[in-house]
Amino acid sequence: MIQGTTSDAGKTTLVAGLCRVFARQGKSVAPYKPQNMALNSAVTFDGGEIGRSQALQAQGANIDSHTDMNPILLKPNSDTGAQIIVHGKALTSMEAHEYQAFKGKALGYVMESYRRLSAQYEFLLVEGAGSPAEINLRDRDVANMGFAEAVDCPVILVADIDRGGVFAHLVGTLALLSESEQKRVVGFIINRFRGDISLLEPGLDWLEDKTGKPVLGVLPYLQNLKLDQEDAIDSKQELANTNTESVNRLKIKVPVFPRISNHTDFDALRMHPEVDFEYVAQGGDLSGADLLILPGSKSVCADLAWLRAQGFDDQIQRHLRYGGKLLGICGGFQMLGKSILDPGGIEGEPGQTSGLGYLDLLTELTPEKVLKQVSGHLVFHGHAHITGYEIHCGLSTGCALEHPFAYINGKAEGSMTEDKQIVGTYLHGLFDHPDSLQSLLNWAGLETAQKLDRGALRENELDRLANMLENSMDWEKFSQATGMKVLATGNRSVSGEVS
Repeated sequence: MIQGTTSDAGKTTLVAGLCRVFARQGKSVAPYKPQNMALNSAVTFDGGEIGRSQALQAQGANIDSHTDMNPILLKPNSDTGAQIIVHGKALTSMEAHEYQAFKGKALGYVMESYRRLSAQYEFLLVEGAGSPAEINLRDRDVANMGFAEAVDCPVILVADIDRGGVFAHLVGTLALLSESEQKRVVGFIINRFRGDISLLEPGLDWLEDKTGKPVLGVLPYLQNLKLDQEDAIDSKQELANTNTESVNRLKIKVPVFPRISNHTDFDALRMHPEVDFEYVAQGGDLSGADLLILPGSKSVCADLAWLRAQGFDDQIQRHLRYGGKLLGICGGFQMLGKSILDPGGIEGEPGQTSGLGYLDLLTELTPEKVLKQVSGHLVFHGHAHITGYEIHCGLSTGCALEHPFAYINGKAEGSMTEDKQIVGTYLHGLFDHPDSLQSLLNWAGLETAQKLDRGALRENELDRLANMLENSMDWEKFSQATGMKVLATGNRSVSGEVS
């Protein structure tokens, strides 16, 4: 099990890379995260919903993702509450104090998935959540040491040296664990190192002497690693599409809702050399864009109220008057309609909210969530192939659907206005396929858009990550500490390291 001294220490990335290393060596390996809290999710091969990070890790292992890889997914819908996804299906919504009481039952669900995966795979690479030293969350823990103790598995602690204070992070975390948990930690990994490693070695020797635990690897900082974010928006990714040689760049802006979901939809746009992509936060400005995109939302009505409070509704209207294009995805699609009904209080207080009114569409939020992987073709620009997935609560009806955006398995999907200025769709991942990405950029105003294959780029990045691990880990120490025999390969090419 990989646990971190902090959030964003590198647990997700490390597990994904290790999955690829072990898969290369022919090992039967799968990722597993008992409990995840994230608004970026994915639809699995078996038709459920898990954290996107586990889907990425499954790709690293060269296997299909499955709901057992993330049995408990928490999707925040307020500062104190979240929707509870169990074994891929929405169970209920809970406030934080309610979930604390629910943890005893949650452990049962976690163990069910663990047993099924253990029976199917030789090795499991388990990712913790946050830090095991969060004292206020230790009671009935299922995400970190509570799980490790229940299944008796060794733990590796990873810390991010780029934050500073890496030795304090590691020693302090270890000190806050119980005696049995301290014994369970079999080694450390230091992540995102830049510089001359000889200057770090005295600290490594001190750490091993102080704790009696080996350092299993010092991992170099990989510049511009383009892998899916688990949850938070990483503004540093925007550096990926800075291209001063490209004169004709399409300007795309996306307002960042408080409960924005599946913002990985935009990774391909952020990487595209002909796209100038910008997330617009509270108090920002939507003007000057060729294309505005309203993203997915976990709390559609609340995020729509936020959008209006920013004055973004007026800015959208001005954008359309000047001929700009507008795209709504999932919750953003629902916002484009005339009204959103929530009679059962699915996303908050029961009631009705007026939409932006650009599409003749009525949406009613329903308890049953639509979860499916899809493929089909667009209705414009050569009927390009499109792939994606749907994750949404709600049924939309209205005349706008008579003018679809795409056809999925022969059925109309989404809506496009007759003047082709406004599009709404429930499809996430619509920019990931190179054909649909190119067609959508053409529609938005980039007449000669290059193709970019997000899936192929993701594969390249997983291989780059695995190459770095093969070169940087002490595999002899790793094998001794964990009992997982790994061949020491190394000497693979790794581009993008910062020395």
